[in-house]
Amino acid sequence: MQVDVDLEARTEVPWWLAYGTPVFTILAALVVSGLALLALGVSPLEAYQIMFVQTVSTEIGLNRTIAKAVPLIFAGLAVYLPLKANLWNIGAEGQLFMGAIAGTWIGLNVSLPIFARLPLMLVGAGIAGALWVAIPAWLRAKWGINEIITTLLFTFVAADLKNYVVRGPMQAPGANFPQTAQLPLAAQLPTIPGLGFPSGILLAILFVALTYVLVNHTRLGFEINFIGANDDAAEQAGMSKYKIYLFVLMTGGFFAGLAGISEISGVQTRLRAFFAPGYGFTAIPIALLGRNGAPQVMLAALFFAVLFVGGSSIQTLLSVPSAIVDIIQALIILFLITAEFFKRYSVSVSIERPDPEPPSTRPEGEV
Repeated sequence: MQVDVDLEARTEVPWWLAYGTPVFTILAALVVSGLALLALGVSPLEAYQIMFVQTVSTEIGLNRTIAKAVPLIFAGLAVYLPLKANLWNIGAEGQLFMGAIAGTWIGLNVSLPIFARLPLMLVGAGIAGALWVAIPAWLRAKWGINEIITTLLFTFVAADLKNYVVRGPMQAPGANFPQTAQLPLAAQLPTIPGLGFPSGILLAILFVALTYVLVNHTRLGFEINFIGANDDAAEQAGMSKYKIYLFVLMTGGFFAGLAGISEISGVQTRLRAFFAPGYGFTAIPIALLGRNGAPQVMLAALFFAVLFVGGSSIQTLLSVPSAIVDIIQALIILFLITAEFFKRYSVSVSIERPDPEPPSTRPEGEV
């Protein structure tokens, strides 16, 4: 018996595979993670009921989920937009740090009423994130230097800079810990009256809508998609890779900067040395899950927010290690990579059995 496996490049991706990939990926990750829960002696159904149902069915859990989703949405957009141009912004975490530093400094040192101070903080944080990725963007656009390496290296520099400022020029006077002073009320994102949700979610939804319009209904968005699909053909058509690469990476940095200050202003209220939420790295699976559109990025960010908040709940209620959330996140990335392979290639398996030897026709007794 001979088994033949043939790979053939797809000319067109089936619609059910293109739009069903995020669902298949999440379900597969949860099924495999369920085996880890069983090995710990925990019922997967009970754990997932607490994680996904109980989390969003209580007021406290829902508020925590929305608060967690705001920076995740911005960070997801920071990776999603460059991804449309076939670029990988792996350094969103560093851009997030720079946005947190710049926004916190403005909040602490600029004396303006809340309706002026908060917009200034947000714009300043976004610009700081955009400027931090400007050098990797220019290196990629001008010289073709891999943006994965440069954006990641800049993350480590940003982390050290964050640790320095909270131990030096921005440390709270007389503080025994490496942290800034608490932001005044005029520099903190308020909650939505009557709902109690962080108001940052409205800003996140606004930028999701703007990104959707940009990518799908503007000439610039057409160029971004065209260059992402075939950069050589785009250049022959007169499109500028230099302009597009700078735009998508720096706009992504702007989004990451918003993620940083939205977390500080909306949740933490001060910048600390151990502020390292990891949202910039979680943004990678978020962007991959939602790569079909900005609204899908928001849904993926909400899923991860539920995952993080629910993971804390099962850690407390069921004594499950917090690493289970990391396992689910890693499995999502693994299955996403697998799904991308099947999007590009169709696999056919054939089994050939050898023909049986014909019976002998010689007369009986003949040698």
